[in-house]
Order: sequence, then structure tokens, then C-alpha cells
Amino acid sequence: MNPSPFFNRHPLYLRPDPSRVIVRPFRPAIEPRDFNPVDTTRANHIVARVLALDEAEAQSVLAGVLDNFDDPQRNLLEIFESRAAEMEQVFAGHAAFSPTQRSLIGAYFLHEYSFEAAALFNPSIVPHPDQSAVEPGSLRFILSLRAVGEGHISSLTFRRGTISGEGAISIEPPVRLACLPHISRRVGDKIDLAFAADSNLSQRVIFPITEAQANGIEDARFVAFKDHGRTTFFATYTAYSGRAIRSELIETRDFQSFRMVPLTGPAAVNKGMALFPRKIGGRYAMIARYDNESLHLIYSDNLLEWSLGTPILRPEYPWEFVQIGNCGSPIELDEGWLLFTHGVGPIRRYSIGAVLLDKHDPSRVIGRARLPLVQPERSEREGYVPNVVYSCGAMKFGNRIVLPYAVSDTFSTIATVKIDRLLEVLLPTAE
Repeated sequence: MNPSPFFNRHPLYLRPDPSRVIVRPFRPAIEPRDFNPVDTTRANHIVARVLALDEAEAQSVLAGVLDNFDDPQRNLLEIFESRAAEMEQVFAGHAAFSPTQRSLIGAYFLHEYSFEAAALFNPSIVPHPDQSAVEPGSLRFILSLRAVGEGHISSLTFRRGTISGEGAISIEPPVRLACLPHISRRVGDKIDLAFAADSNLSQRVIFPITEAQANGIEDARFVAFKDHGRTTFFATYTAYSGRAIRSELIETRDFQSFRMVPLTGPAAVNKGMALFPRKIGGRYAMIARYDNESLHLIYSDNLLEWSLGTPILRPEYPWEFVQIGNCGSPIELDEGWLLFTHGVGPIRRYSIGAVLLDKHDPSRVIGRARLPLVQPERSEREGYVPNVVYSCGAMKFGNRIVLPYAVSDTFSTIATVKIDRLLEVLLPTAE
């Protein structure tokens, strides 16, 4: 079912794992949504019930909680105290708590969430900012993935891996108990956040923070952006409130501290924006699909503001008649800008293709694959969303392209292809 046998698919399967959990705030609310204000009446009823326990019974209940969630990697008492401190203003009418009562109250306002119970998909890949102790000729990389848990809520999670000079790929197993970042600064929907310095990369989960993100941080397209000798990692992603979508941007230098900010302008009201890895002609450049059907090239002097641009690619072949989009940021080659695309065909079948854009004028398509490079295989069609293969970003490594992609919106895998072989199928387009 795959018409491109020159793609070497590696035996790597990143599957959703329901045992991977984060501990999140529980907010008793008038409506059962995390972003609603806390129902202080209900919250104080819970507190009053805890305070009605005598000290021995409170200690017994707390001991049971600790025993049930006993794990050497998790400092539960510290987490309970932190949550109690966050809720302090809600409990202002109560007397001082004993340490046991305070820990127990913190526990009552937390819950575990299996953030990748349903799916782990739509990966992107970039070089790791730290290449220390890597074997000569090899490269350490970071995979970002979209994780989906209960209620179809999407969050952003990460993996670390290595590719050798011969093309062998390994990915480190994730830590089971994940963690959320500390919000260091927030101005409206502009947010700075940071993870503990000693946390493992695979532990770090960026979960929806704002009302605009309430139902998901979806499909992050990471790119290593170079400007004046400095590399910054940017990712465009879709914020989904449950009713509306918008494009937002995340920025990091080290994958420990992040900044999240909404994008503005008429091109940012839709999903699927992908930033070029450097400025072109002194301006930022983006591939976007704001008409729900075709790809456009847009330029901006301001990284956060995006107007409309020039259409460069429309559905042309049967496998993409419904719509086309990008599969991540363009990759700079000597021959031009390599852009992986996705096309939607009959029965909403998603396949992956590619085009080659002119190096100096990316509005010119100089090569295009007429057939899909990767499409759903019969044995893997079924999943969270059937009949789909999809990627949010590939990476050049030596004479290879490393392409991570998702299968049936359920699990992810990785393929590699020699660049010269790939260029052979990007047939010249008619001028």
C-alpha cells in the first residue's frame, strides 16, 4: 500500500500509555469544566468535612492516600502542600489547619489525569539543543508529540532520541510519572512557564492553561529557527477551546523554559501554520492554510502578526482533492525548500506528499510528488481516527530526511529517506 519503497520505516512504535499520569488541580465548579471559577461553597464544604475529622482519623486517611500512590519518584506531601497554598484564599473563613489537615485538604483538590490514554500522535522533530556526549557522527534529537486523554483533551509531550551516522534510530523510554510546569509570568494569554531543572524531558507535559486552549494544545510544528547565529525553537500549534480554534506560538531555547503567545492577523484564525527555519529577504515567512483548502506563502515583519499571502499550492491529484496542508516547516536543501504536505482524499483518507519550492522565491513550486509518499497501510487503518497518516515536522540529517509520522491518529513511528532518492520523485512541474 506504500508506493514509495525507498522510505525506510524503522521498527519504532510510540504508543499511548494509560499508566503515564500527571497530577492536576481539581476545581469544584458550578459546571464540570476546569476553566470555570471555583464554586467556593462546595470547596468550603469539603474543607469543613476534613476539619470535622479528629487528628487520628485524619492521619489515617492521609496515610491511606500516601500508601495508595506510593512511588519513590513522587513527593506527594510537597504536591499536597503546594495545592493547599493555591487554594488558601478560598479557605479564608476557616481556622488554621494542622499539617495533617493541610496535606489532606491539598489531596482533596487534586486528581490524576492519564494524558496519553487515548492517543500519541502527530510528531515533529528537531535537533536537541544539547549535543554533549553524543557519539561522533550521531545526533541527539527531540520529538514533540500530541497526547490525548479523557475528554479528547490534547497536550504536548516530548521524547529524546539519537540517530547514528549510519541512520540507526533509538528513542529513550519515557518516565511514567509526568509533571506540569510552573507559571512564572502571565499577562492575559501570554504565558511564561518553566519545568524543574532536574525533570526528565519525557516527564514534561504542557497541558492547556488558558480558556482558548481548554480542549487542547494540538499539532505543534517545531522548527529550529536560526537568526544571527542564535538558534531558537519555535512551534506553531492550534489552541482549541471546545468551540473555536486559533493559531498560537511557543518559544524555547532549552525545552525547560517556554513562552506561549497567541498569533494575530487574518491568517492566524485557522490551523496548520508552519514557520520557515530562517528569515527570507529579511522577513519572517510562513506556510499557512487559512482557506481550509490550499497552501499560501505569507511574510511578516512581526513574528506574532500574520496577514494574508500568496496561494502557492492547490489540490491537484485525486489523493488530495478535499484539501491539502503542510506536514511541518520547510526544510532547506541545496536544491530548494523541501515541504512535506498532507492531502485528504476519498473517505477522508490522509496521505503524505512533498513539494520542492524555489530557494530564493518560495512562492514558486519547482517540483511536486504526483503520488503519495506515505499513505495508510491496510493493516494499520484502524485507530482513534482511522485511515490517516500525518506528520508535524521532519528534519534533515546528513544525506537523509528523518520523517516521524502518526498512524491512524493513535501511535507514531519514524521513517528515513535518502535525499537524492526523494528528489527523484519530485517531478518538474509545468511552468
